[in-house]
Amino acid sequence: MNTTLHTSESRGHAERGWLTSWHTFSFADYHDPARVHFGVLRVLNDDIIAGGMGFPTHPHDNMEIITIVRKGALAHKDSMGNEGIIEAGDIQVMSAGSGVRHSEFNALPDTAAELFQIWVFPNKKNVEPRYEQLKLEPGARDNKFQQIISPNADTEGLWIHQDAWFHLAKIDGGTSLQYDLKKPGNGVYLLVIEGAVSVSGQKLNRRDGLEIEDVESIEITADENAEVLLMEVPMRG
Repeated sequence: MNTTLHTSESRGHAERGWLTSWHTFSFADYHDPARVHFGVLRVLNDDIIAGGMGFPTHPHDNMEIITIVRKGALAHKDSMGNEGIIEAGDIQVMSAGSGVRHSEFNALPDTAAELFQIWVFPNKKNVEPRYEQLKLEPGARDNKFQQIISPNADTEGLWIHQDAWFHLAKIDGGTSLQYDLKKPGNGVYLLVIEGAVSVSGQKLNRRDGLEIEDVESIEITADENAEVLLMEVPMRG
């Protein structure tokens, strides 16, 4: 097992008044040549958007974009004709494919929205753009892995154009969970959303991340009550 620790403090940070963002990988004005991507995982942003504010209409192409809303609500509108509200506990997938334009604003005027936005390089280019949204069942991740992203439309969660599997888990302190990788050669990026966990003797605290390669399974032990996001991704596109 080869690992690289990314402490929460080592992330890039942007403060734009209406937007507070932490970047695990190089993004916008933050550039670290050693932290551009992890395999096909290109962007992992931890965002707080002020009430009523947001991202005006802008383009994307050939990227799988995943949004996990933690608090508040986002108003989404895109060039495919989709328009709606993404609430806390929802997950959104947008396959930008051959090109799409969209905007996302905090749907609440007086409450900050908190979310993770994740970009994954696709395994097919110039596909027809698509949009999906799903309300997750919180209890389905209690001391187990809840699949939220996969390559397969007929399994749990939403699907993307990539051999990647994302899971959420809430783990009671003192409890261990084993995750077996779905595809040989894939790597895992583990983000601690809340609490603290240990992986092979490496302790991770809130918002720390760990790159894990050359492994078939991993065991995660919660040092205290914890919530994690586990992202299994190909190491090559």
